[in-house]
Amino acid sequence: MARRSGLAMTALALTGLVIATYLAITKLTGGAPVCGPIHGCDTVAASSYSEVLGIPVAVYGVGFSLVLVGLALAWWRLADGRALLGAYGLGLLGCLVVAGLTYLELFVIHAICVYCVAYAVTVVAGFVVAAATLRMRPDRA
Repeated sequence: MARRSGLAMTALALTGLVIATYLAITKLTGGAPVCGPIHGCDTVAASSYSEVLGIPVAVYGVGFSLVLVGLALAWWRLADGRALLGAYGLGLLGCLVVAGLTYLELFVIHAICVYCVAYAVTVVAGFVVAAATLRMRPDRA
């Protein structure tokens, strides 16, 4: 159980880390994300909601993803139930945050960033894997 769910959680967290790192580097260097024919990324990145307390939201995403990678690796490699519970709790918080950010994209900024959506998918999917693992094996936590 820990092997399959841990591998899935780690892969999702690493994917999220790559996305958040790209967005953070782009924002910190003053560039706009390359979105191809879709132009929502530059609109979202230029909005006032792209920073919280003067720090790009993507930088928070990098930190979140780094912690999640650590927890997922601990669950995968050590079958440490505390790491699974941590990933579950952090994933729940992450779901709430990406839901709020997605709301802002849709109803306030009126633009969609494909990278932000992809990041949100990794957060929600990682949470679902952690929740399903806890549900199937509560004795492991």
